[in-house]
Amino acid sequence: MKKLLLILGLILNVLLVFAHVGSSGVVLQGEAGAYRLLVDIQPPDVIPGTARVTVYVERGDPTTVKARPIYFRSGDEGAPDYEAMEAVAGQPGQFQGIVWLMENGSSSVQIKVEGTQGSGEMVVPLVAVSTAQRDMPAGLGWTLGALGLLLVILLITVIGASVSDGLLRAGQTLSAARKRKRLVNMGIAFVACVVILYGGSSWWDSWAADYRRNILKPLEAKGTVVAQDGQRLFQLKIDTTTLAENRGRGYLSYLVPDHGKMMHLFLVRAPGLDAFAHLHPERVDSTTFQAYLPKLPAGRYLVYGDIFSITGFTETITDTIDIPEMTLGTPIKRTDPEDTYVVTDPLNEPKNIPLDANVVICGKPGTRTALLDGSYVVWEGQANQVFKAGKPYQLKFEVFAPDGAAAQLQPYLGMAGHAAVVRSDGSVYVHLHPVGTVAMASELSLKNRIADTSRTFRRASPQLFRDSIDRHVAALKAMPDTERENFLMKEMGMKMPEDSAEHEGMNHGSNISFPYAFPRAGQYRIFLQIKRNGQVLTGIFDARVEEAEML
Repeated sequence: MKKLLLILGLILNVLLVFAHVGSSGVVLQGEAGAYRLLVDIQPPDVIPGTARVTVYVERGDPTTVKARPIYFRSGDEGAPDYEAMEAVAGQPGQFQGIVWLMENGSSSVQIKVEGTQGSGEMVVPLVAVSTAQRDMPAGLGWTLGALGLLLVILLITVIGASVSDGLLRAGQTLSAARKRKRLVNMGIAFVACVVILYGGSSWWDSWAADYRRNILKPLEAKGTVVAQDGQRLFQLKIDTTTLAENRGRGYLSYLVPDHGKMMHLFLVRAPGLDAFAHLHPERVDSTTFQAYLPKLPAGRYLVYGDIFSITGFTETITDTIDIPEMTLGTPIKRTDPEDTYVVTDPLNEPKNIPLDANVVICGKPGTRTALLDGSYVVWEGQANQVFKAGKPYQLKFEVFAPDGAAAQLQPYLGMAGHAAVVRSDGSVYVHLHPVGTVAMASELSLKNRIADTSRTFRRASPQLFRDSIDRHVAALKAMPDTERENFLMKEMGMKMPEDSAEHEGMNHGSNISFPYAFPRAGQYRIFLQIKRNGQVLTGIFDARVEEAEML
């Protein structure tokens, strides 16, 4: 019980809850003209601030790499000039630099590459928000205070001298009248300094209070499970009490689908991470989402719900819920045909195999894991491999048919596959794609904004926009699977069989990889999801991460 309470405490105290939990870095793999890049960005936790940008050139021979921020509000026309990135000594094809982020909100970093293969550009979505406040060191505060007091004394002294000693000729002495004038002017100067300092202090306090108000606070929501016609119906209702202050009025009316879904909901049972569900709740109204629960075992579950704004701003809503036992003998309803669940062995208890029709045994690097249809997945790597925190890796998996032949994967939600990464204590969660950590809805929104030449973004009325999105999602849900997958792939710029596009790795063969950098040391569980023969399959793997060695 104490361990479970610790997990819940960590979840509630996570600061970086926008666009995943506890994993603020952005990793994106893609094409910039003829160049193939892997971009790793570590955003600042205070705005204005600097984002650290690292570019790994995986294909091509660039001579210069530059970067600049593009803000959603002002678009390409209001963006600053590019800043040159420096080549990293002893690391061929690696460039590093910083980008200043001056505005809060949804933004992106545009990478420009030039070299022997021409030039190319790549856009990396980024959420620029303040999540912390810096305190001035006590020693520095006292030093600055002493220097300020000295400057005030010198200023008052100079003003007094300017109306007395400064007017004397050689050999003259101050008269009583000049002494009184000096004291009067020094008194006036003192009062003026006090007024100026008080005004400056009030302005600073007001600015600091405004900054504290604008520190991003996580969306709060309450998850519940209600009984309805013998089903367990999960409902997530978002609290709008402080919504307007942090995100603006009507924020929830401007949500857009990602991979054709308004929300990606992940449920993971704590503390063993031994039950997992990936659901796609329907939007009941602007603040409420709901979905029928599959045959998950009872217990306390960590809740991660990803939502996406038209501005490219993405965030994850977190909560915990208690799921009761299901009613036996009742056919299970599904809100979405691609809702899935599995159960597995708990962390550190490999022999504790649960009894369930959807059991998947957890694997590790260098081992193979059997899937529900008899096929299996191999996580490429050395047995007992240990990863380093903060270092980008390609998490590579290969899928084999039951007979050992290479399996042919089908597109799943417009991509070759998806993965959810969860730390053992629940304090880290990220929804991965084969191109990286970026939500495809965010990338699409920011690319469209850059293509728009207007300096100010205008949007439709909340009701009109919400209704049009609901109709679009309903139309997607009604499409046949193949038609829907092809539509999603084209919409997100994925590589189609008949052409080439910006992102590679989408040929849906037997291999799939995910670029990712584990944010800190600990135990992690990876839930890999693929699709073959019309069935969504889940493979589960454990990873051990250690802190990187300090040079």
